[in-house]
Amino acid sequence: MTEKNFYITTPIYYPSGKLHIGSAYTTIACDVLARYKRMMGFDVHYLTGLDEHGQKIQQKAQEAGISPQAYVDGMARDVKKLWSLLDISYDQFIRTTDRYHEEAVAKVFEKLLAQGDIYLGEYTGWYSVSDEEFFTESQLAEVYRDENGNMIGGVAPSGHEVEKVSEESYFFRMSKYADRLVAYYKEHPEFIQPDGRMNEMLKNFIEPGLEDLAVSRTTYTWGVKVPSNPKHVIYVWIDALMNYITAIGYGQEDQANFDKFWPADIHMIGKDILRFHSIYWPIMLMALDLPLPKRLVAHGWFVMQDGKMSKSKGNVVYPEMLVERFGLDPLRYYLMRSLPVGSDGTFTPEDYVGRINYELANDLGNLLNRTVAMINKYFGGEVPAFATATEFDADLAAVVADNIAAYHKQMEAVDYPKALDAVWTIISRTNKYIDETAPWVLAKDEADRDKLAAVMAHLAASLRVVAHLIQPFMMETSNAIMEQLGLGSAFDLENLELSGLPTDIKVVAKGTPIFPRLDMEEEIAYIKGQMNAGKAPAEKEWVPEEVELTSSKGQIKFDDFDKVEIRVAEVIEVEKVEGSDKLLRFRLDAGDADHRQILSGIAKFYPNEQELVGKKLQIVANLKPRKMMKKYVSQGMILSAEHDGKLAVLTVDPSVPNGAIIG
Repeated sequence: MTEKNFYITTPIYYPSGKLHIGSAYTTIACDVLARYKRMMGFDVHYLTGLDEHGQKIQQKAQEAGISPQAYVDGMARDVKKLWSLLDISYDQFIRTTDRYHEEAVAKVFEKLLAQGDIYLGEYTGWYSVSDEEFFTESQLAEVYRDENGNMIGGVAPSGHEVEKVSEESYFFRMSKYADRLVAYYKEHPEFIQPDGRMNEMLKNFIEPGLEDLAVSRTTYTWGVKVPSNPKHVIYVWIDALMNYITAIGYGQEDQANFDKFWPADIHMIGKDILRFHSIYWPIMLMALDLPLPKRLVAHGWFVMQDGKMSKSKGNVVYPEMLVERFGLDPLRYYLMRSLPVGSDGTFTPEDYVGRINYELANDLGNLLNRTVAMINKYFGGEVPAFATATEFDADLAAVVADNIAAYHKQMEAVDYPKALDAVWTIISRTNKYIDETAPWVLAKDEADRDKLAAVMAHLAASLRVVAHLIQPFMMETSNAIMEQLGLGSAFDLENLELSGLPTDIKVVAKGTPIFPRLDMEEEIAYIKGQMNAGKAPAEKEWVPEEVELTSSKGQIKFDDFDKVEIRVAEVIEVEKVEGSDKLLRFRLDAGDADHRQILSGIAKFYPNEQELVGKKLQIVANLKPRKMMKKYVSQGMILSAEHDGKLAVLTVDPSVPNGAIIG
């Protein structure tokens, strides 16, 4: 008999800040599948963790005045706390700073070097610190050029700035394996899901010519060092991808788990990191003569109506705030029901509260309340034995059977919205069954007692089926349904059918609503208020009527002023610009996805420019970037006040968050 083993992984998260609902989606999605597979009798190994090396981590630790290890230790505690809140049933939490992982990565690098798949050369190109990724000019979303047309910078597809890097580097011979990878794609059309993602990789990265990949850096030290040449740190993506095999024992004395679980059944990832997992990772495995994972599932993103989540926009939604207010199950349900396979989903407070009220409270909650109340009223709480007695029973049974099958099919396809659609079809059909059979009418005639008993049994049986099907998604709700029906906590998805209702069960004396209806306006306002909590409140303008208004530049209309976005920005670094007596070059945290650079002609007023580090300034954030000194791009303007030959930058209270809008 074939062993039923199942290995599922999330990408290991890069600990650079607090995780929002989009970040939590992948981990919850994997948790749902892990729970489903366990209920189907599989021995599951669910891996998650943190990617803790790289230049960005080193920089953030320096900014915080602590060691990189102390920084990632704190992030690990925070992430584990969040996974506990979200009831993530992972079997292993890997950190790339774990010694066993670092040792295995170093051994693999030396092995690939010895067999000629890695070679030493020199890299000159464009690098994004935030993405920890190299880019060719053609891969950039935007390119900056000087007056002579020479490229001086650019923007990665993620929106982060890139910088010119020229250094000695080791390279992986990706081009050596390109044809083999394409052949694998053709032989395994199910390898990358959903449909269309594989063509993206072929068209955008492989067919134009797969370039060898720079796999080491010498400009920072926080990472796994190359044993034979320790001035080189192994590229963070090589380091990070290896976690999927090192976690289960590859390269270690005990490889029992590796032999048991590899190849992975599913790597679940966001679409933004598909290239690494569908091109670099398979080629690494080919070079190591290891089998490839069976499936890569690359999901879309949760976005807001005004675009991606951003602190500066005041539209970030954190899972903690939703769980605290509404409970865990509504969040898990919403995330799994609302992200279409193959595309992005849009989060709105209205949709979130609406799904709780209409789908959870009205459809499911009301069905349970009515069922428990009627069984108590008509049969003293005793659930009748399952039997067929009405003309509507057969159709209900057929709908339940068809949708149990559809549910399993969609769960295997990792199409959660359709799997939950199947569950809600059962719920909808069961609510209709109540209207069709009219138990309150049957209860009036003793001759209809058998029909009434059959109806009550069918309602309890249908709810039992629903409780089983939603268990991987909403554990608390599933358990509450089973408890109110007097069914305990025994689940069996493998053999689930409507007629499997146990005998001699008794419902609770009084059912408790599992999803009380919410005040739509109040709860929508709450979510919006939490989303905007980090934004500085706009101050009302007050001008005494008797004062005559004056201005050195004349008056403007409010619409003109409203076009200007002024933000709070913290000075991270500042230095004099070589070749200029006037300019200072600032690196600022203005609540963007990455730091921004601004050049300001205030050097003579701040001979000790380091006194500005740590201050929170006011900047014009939406000025079009401009080139200065031919090689610098200035992304905004620092506001200052000048009087009698003296100048001072405008600061704000240190408690105001970076990126807060000044209005």
